Amino acid sequence: MLDQTSGYNKFKPILKASALAGGVAAVLFSAGAPLTVPEALADPVYVEAPKVPGFADVVEAVSPAVVSVVVESNVQPVAQNDGFGFGFGGRGFDNLPDDHPLKRFFKDFGAPMEPQQPPKPRGGGPRPVAQGSGFFVSGDGYLVTNNHVVREGDSFSVLMDDGTEYDAKLVGTDPRTDLAVLKVDADRDFTYVNFADDSKLRVGDWVVAVGNPFGLGGTVTSGIVSALGRDIASGPYDDYIQVDAAVNHGNSGGPTFDLNGEVVGINTAIFSPSGGNVGIAFAIPSHLAQDVVNDLIDDGAVERGWLGVRIQPVTEDIADAIGLAKPEGAMISEPTSDSPGAEAGLRQGDVITAVNGEVIEDARSLSRMIGMMEPGDNVELSVWRDGKSQTVDVTLGAFPTEDQLAAAEGMSAPAESSLMTRMGIEVVPSDDGKGVTVTVVNPDSDAAQKGLAEGQKILSVNNKEVGSAQDILDQVEEAANNGRKQALFQVETENGSMFTALPTGSENEDAG
Repeated sequence: MLDQTSGYNKFKPILKASALAGGVAAVLFSAGAPLTVPEALADPVYVEAPKVPGFADVVEAVSPAVVSVVVESNVQPVAQNDGFGFGFGGRGFDNLPDDHPLKRFFKDFGAPMEPQQPPKPRGGGPRPVAQGSGFFVSGDGYLVTNNHVVREGDSFSVLMDDGTEYDAKLVGTDPRTDLAVLKVDADRDFTYVNFADDSKLRVGDWVVAVGNPFGLGGTVTSGIVSALGRDIASGPYDDYIQVDAAVNHGNSGGPTFDLNGEVVGINTAIFSPSGGNVGIAFAIPSHLAQDVVNDLIDDGAVERGWLGVRIQPVTEDIADAIGLAKPEGAMISEPTSDSPGAEAGLRQGDVITAVNGEVIEDARSLSRMIGMMEPGDNVELSVWRDGKSQTVDVTLGAFPTEDQLAAAEGMSAPAESSLMTRMGIEVVPSDDGKGVTVTVVNPDSDAAQKGLAEGQKILSVNNKEVGSAQDILDQVEEAANNGRKQALFQVETENGSMFTALPTGSENEDAG
């Protein structure tokens, strides 16, 4: 038989110690004393990242040279008087037919049908009309921006990255390249940047864009060069650098830098179906910008060489028809009377294949090459005529004003050139005074795909009668400004009148 007493005595010290510990714990708990228990905590996560080159040094160096450009105008906006904040082709609801469902709807629900009085205009002071970006190219205050940023302005100011604001004056503009120069006069030296040699620029190179998107002020984005030599049908000298850095409205006129802090391009347009950044932006290359900027600073204007011929692309069919080995060069559709080209003997149907020995790839490359030359320059043209090549020497003239061209040709040649660029067609006023007759159709254009052909007449665009190339451009531009991607063309063909829609090009938007 086991001795239970001896067993209890054996464990008595242990139980006593346990009871004592429990009592102490109870006392501590009841007294509210904190009980600290040491914990074994691991160190926080930290990874030694590889040293990757960044853009901070470049941004720190160039940011003082980049400014926000604020543009104001003395012209007051015209108030709408249709009683609503929107319209339908310029008509108010009161002008809709009586059986129109929208008119019945608003009449039934008591909406005002008569035009309301326009609101009283605001004070006569300047009002902001645009905001973009720019950058200094000299220590004494010359800065570059886009023409489309300043074109509606009467007064200008620039906001520095440190918040300082200065008034600026307009030195000169060049709409054909969308460039403008402003001047700030101040008792200080400005940080400025240089143009890079963009001939060394390659697809895939890193670039940094600095500007004023949506009026936010100094904003930096980065990306790579996506493509070179892009033609976005914005003018005769298209030669854009495409980048994938985030560029938005307000970045217009701002610089795109290489990693040396030199300007490789000037942001001017974005491709955007939605109006926001989709990673496709276009910058004017520095080699083109530098020459234009220097001319604007020196003379306030740009003088370009002028050949004085209308040109069109050489298609495969045309090349085959005239015996050219491949479709390259620029075909003369018509020499302008009394122009340098006409006086040198250039004829309709000639194909210019080289200038001073440099091959002309297409019509646009001829425009760019001649436009980069000076009035008075002597050039040697290689011309394909009557199945063989020959040489024609021409002394370039000065590019005439639009008024001079209109007087010489009965219409505006720049409008013709812009129409060919934008819509792929050339036109002349019709003999019967109704509409315009199509004289040239670019076979690669949307116009050709929609069935437009030489000899057809365009009677109206967006239901507005047209009598010149400028009339067509005005209607297309108005449609684009209203957010429409297509313009309605009424065309008279051999089989009668038809309607067709052509793109307005509204998806290629100004970046600012």
